[in-house]
Amino acid sequence: MSASQTVPLDNQLCFSLYAASIAINRLYKPMLDEMGITYPQYLVLSALGEQDGRTVGGIAERLALESSTITPPVKRMEEAGLVTRKRSTVDERQVHVWLTDAGRKVLVKSNCLGQALVERSGMDLKQFDAFNEQAKALRAALEG
Repeated sequence: MSASQTVPLDNQLCFSLYAASIAINRLYKPMLDEMGITYPQYLVLSALGEQDGRTVGGIAERLALESSTITPPVKRMEEAGLVTRKRSTVDERQVHVWLTDAGRKVLVKSNCLGQALVERSGMDLKQFDAFNEQAKALRAALEG
């Protein structure tokens, strides 16, 4: 390939991952709509499912996002009764986020997302897990 030729999009890993992410969001959207949450809210619920009471900054760090990106969905989730926010008594700059009972119920319902993705992928669970490990290794390598 000469310097003047470009690599077709389908041969670029970045595009394949980008397009796969869009396809996953399309798969998830009807299920998320049924649960009354958005994809970013699902990610926040998942982060809190791993460790409830994280700070907004801790959630952002876990999701590899900026804190300012996390605050709006968390506020909407609080308005919907899925989480509660409370300022730290030690450092009032920190806001801790806790799942409510309703938030825990939505988190449990969200298990269908991963199941649907595995089913739609055409991979068995072992292949799917291996692919996920490769994706995580790539991310770790790129983050240095």
